[in-house]
Amino acid sequence: MTIRLLPETTANRIAAGEVVERPAAVVKELVENALDAGARMIRVTLEQGGIGRVLVEDDGMGMAPEDLALAVERHATSKLPEEAMLFAIGTLGFRGEALPSIGAVARLSITSRPKGGEAHRIIVEGGRKAAVQPASGAPGTRVEVNDLFFATPARRKFLRSPRSEGEAAMEALRRLALAWPEVGFEATLEGRPQLQLAPTTRDGRIRDLLGADFAAAALPVIGGAPGILEISGQAGGPAFTRATAMEQHLVVNRRPVRDPLLRAALRVAYREVMAPGRHPVAALFLELPASEVDVNVHPMKTELRFRDANGVRGAVISALRRALGHGVGQGVSLGYAGPARLSFAPAPQAVSQAGRGFAEQALPLNFPAPAPLASPAAPVPAEHPLGRALAQVLETYILAEAPDGALILVDQHAAHERLTHERLSAEIQSGGVRAQPLLIPAVVELPQAARLADAAPELALLGLELEGFGPGAVIVRALPALLGAPDPAPLLRDLAEELTESGEGVALALRLDAAIARLACHGSIRAGRRLTPAEMDALLRAMERTPRAATCSHGRPTYLRLGATEFARLFGRS
Repeated sequence: MTIRLLPETTANRIAAGEVVERPAAVVKELVENALDAGARMIRVTLEQGGIGRVLVEDDGMGMAPEDLALAVERHATSKLPEEAMLFAIGTLGFRGEALPSIGAVARLSITSRPKGGEAHRIIVEGGRKAAVQPASGAPGTRVEVNDLFFATPARRKFLRSPRSEGEAAMEALRRLALAWPEVGFEATLEGRPQLQLAPTTRDGRIRDLLGADFAAAALPVIGGAPGILEISGQAGGPAFTRATAMEQHLVVNRRPVRDPLLRAALRVAYREVMAPGRHPVAALFLELPASEVDVNVHPMKTELRFRDANGVRGAVISALRRALGHGVGQGVSLGYAGPARLSFAPAPQAVSQAGRGFAEQALPLNFPAPAPLASPAAPVPAEHPLGRALAQVLETYILAEAPDGALILVDQHAAHERLTHERLSAEIQSGGVRAQPLLIPAVVELPQAARLADAAPELALLGLELEGFGPGAVIVRALPALLGAPDPAPLLRDLAEELTESGEGVALALRLDAAIARLACHGSIRAGRRLTPAEMDALLRAMERTPRAATCSHGRPTYLRLGATEFARLFGRS
């Protein structure tokens, strides 16, 4: 085996792959440089999702010509004045690492002008550097990256579509904007404004990026120990959830991260108060001495290593649980307070007027109401394997007796979710879900508005009619008639996350089925809704003739069956 040194250009291109993996990484690195340079306004322009062009302009301190020449050299930086600072990093990145990496795989142009000085420009193409030249420009720095990965075409093949890459870049920018509320941000994607954020307070930036509904429902989070670890921010209550963890914003020493330890702390804090499969929404900010955290364990610095990992984890869990404890008056319950008391409360015997309306709207499946039974002791017809409804437990579960005497316990929300899912699927196969126009169109603000607007033709098949409405918003004109009248905002947020998770490589049928699952969840009977005997029996009959009725759209069981064998085991008779 012969060992040889690689040419410098090849080595630089290989090293660049650790830092520059997609346009979002370019945006992150360049914006971090702007923030480290003291910028108070940052403008980002993307074309072809950043694959064709990334432009980042800032009003920071700028660079003199001799510094500009060194900035594109590997292992040159202004951010580590002495070696000891490597173990107590207080900046976001190393300008001398990001810029050479970008220049090794793209066409890079940097124009910079220090305050009180003249502007100069340097150009790097595929690792080949030109001399610094005089130029014109405002104070600050203007970095333009064209034809990303033109020098490494094999890597370019692994990029996703321009739309997906652009959304990832915008998400990286939003996370940085949340961490730096005193800085203004403007962003344009394919000529359309995406972000227009004026300098504000932290609470103001949270409201701008996570929405007014989150700001109104959020609980303040405060914790840690002064001088050692300070935790602050806002967290949504147990009822304010998302289908994925995308809206969990974690910031450590002004650095947005996706650290597994901190995400695990969030899961533990909410474990006792949140339904399985849902994720909390939070914006948490941690401040601790730079010497207590190592940011160099991940090439993109999105994961960290804490000197006292258990202490940080415990402090985050405690702070979140204290915040959630303040919501007890809103139905939040923390801790274990002994065995729950099950109250078997039979529903009223007569179907009220309100019950009829609910059967027609919240249970929009056109079930004929079953004939009343002659007496409670009448035998259960054998053709009804789920039996006869006896009572509602905790206003969440339906208790029924099967023909063989077994006890059936049905989760009313999970069961109705499956029924709604299958009904929506049937409408899709028949040509499309029937839409119900809104009397007053609803405007919904959310970060993934552009993706929803682009997916409007697909969503129209689901009875959801919408279009883009300026940067970061869509206007909803119709909803699926089968769902009744749900709040469109949480529905659209879940759909946007589903479209983001599914991606563009997934077949249309699979994407629609995943979207139907989200729609079904929002259009189904909720736990805590009181049902009449007729409604409970109608739900059981519908389950008996519905495919896949044993599980909900997310794979959870819709009912449990306890027969003689199960009862004997529970009471120790077997």
